[in-house]
Amino acid sequence: MTTATPVGPAGPARPHPVSRVGAGGPVGGAVQRLAARARGARGGLVLVPFLAFVGVFLLWPTAAVLVRSVTPGGTFGLSALERAVSGPYRSAFVNSLTLSAVTALLGGLLGLALALAMRGLTRPRWLRPALDSWSSVASQLGGVPLAFAFVAAVGTQGIVTKALLGVGVDLVGSGFSLSTTAGMALVYLYFQVPLMFLVVSPAVEGLRSTWQEAATILGAGPVRYWRTVAGPVLAPSVLGGMLLLFINAFSAYATAYVLSSSGQLVPLQIRFVLQGNVITGEQDLGYALVTWTIALLGAGLLLVQALQRRAARWSRA
Repeated sequence: MTTATPVGPAGPARPHPVSRVGAGGPVGGAVQRLAARARGARGGLVLVPFLAFVGVFLLWPTAAVLVRSVTPGGTFGLSALERAVSGPYRSAFVNSLTLSAVTALLGGLLGLALALAMRGLTRPRWLRPALDSWSSVASQLGGVPLAFAFVAAVGTQGIVTKALLGVGVDLVGSGFSLSTTAGMALVYLYFQVPLMFLVVSPAVEGLRSTWQEAATILGAGPVRYWRTVAGPVLAPSVLGGMLLLFINAFSAYATAYVLSSSGQLVPLQIRFVLQGNVITGEQDLGYALVTWTIALLGAGLLLVQALQRRAARWSRA
């Protein structure tokens, strides 16, 4: 025999209004909004040190350089910016652009070829982890250690130079030198190729085998598959990687300084002007060179971001 639960005249007992605070009522919504604002405020406080660091060490110096470049001698004018892209300084920009373009193109193609060769490779098991480790280290290796390594290897008195001379190959006699554009390009490729490999490998690994199988079923050969499917998918990542290599090579300073301290490159010209070892009072010209460099690299970074957004559409598909 069961006993019915007593019900009052007004029906079943209702929960106390306090129990509705966290259940979506007006008071509960206000509490949730306050909690969300508190979490947002804590997140904003975490960003304060980072924003302060960026402002002090990036935004403030950049703004100071821009102001000094357009106010030579304390008055507004564009004479410094005009001088920075004329005469010998124009040659420096041409040389830097040439060196950066050559190493970006060659490094991009070699890095892409390496990524394609490693795609789907599982044997031997140690090869891919070893290649990833080498690429991570080599892409960040530069400056004095890298320049010294190449001088010791293929310099005038380098080990490889002497070994090749012993078998009848005279590198020095043939005109090869690390201080030339070709020699510096060879050194730059040491860190450009692994950097491109790291950048483009995720896009290469993202190529699905089902796409090629579907293309084959529809009668498309390998050439047409790469031209109409794989090529357009990889194009944003490849072009973005090459632009990143271009920026990386254009802004390289320490390696170029060790190999050719008097070379006609923009970073070396900036150092020469700002240090004032031979000429003085040309700081405004140095700021103008930096301004053109910032403008060029900033445009490149904007293009890289645009290409990365386009490539991300395929990774989400």
